[in-house]
Amino acid sequence: MATIEECRTALEKLSDNMTNAEGDVREAAALDRSVSCHITDLDVTFVGRLTGGRIDVRDTVPGPPPEKAQIRLAMAGDDLISLVGGELNFATAWGSGRVKLEAGLLDLFRLRKLL
Repeated sequence: MATIEECRTALEKLSDNMTNAEGDVREAAALDRSVSCHITDLDVTFVGRLTGGRIDVRDTVPGPPPEKAQIRLAMAGDDLISLVGGELNFATAWGSGRVKLEAGLLDLFRLRKLL
């Protein structure tokens, strides 16, 4: 099972990947939205903001997200690490329910370019 530190590092790597992206991916990452990532097996949530093509994790809180972020992710820690490492396909994980993504319809259309 992944640790909180490993999950935070994975989110930082995802943020770096988005910052260095080009084309459609860079455009999709250029949102300014609140974001939360609930790590279900650790029952901890990273909360922050997607802005300037980066995910700025501002806090780590116990349990599910305290407020409804505009972009919400939920998954096990190992799945987060596998997704960021390229070992797990997002579409497959989302389709099977291993990863949950909730956002407004327009944001989902933009985010699909990232995934």
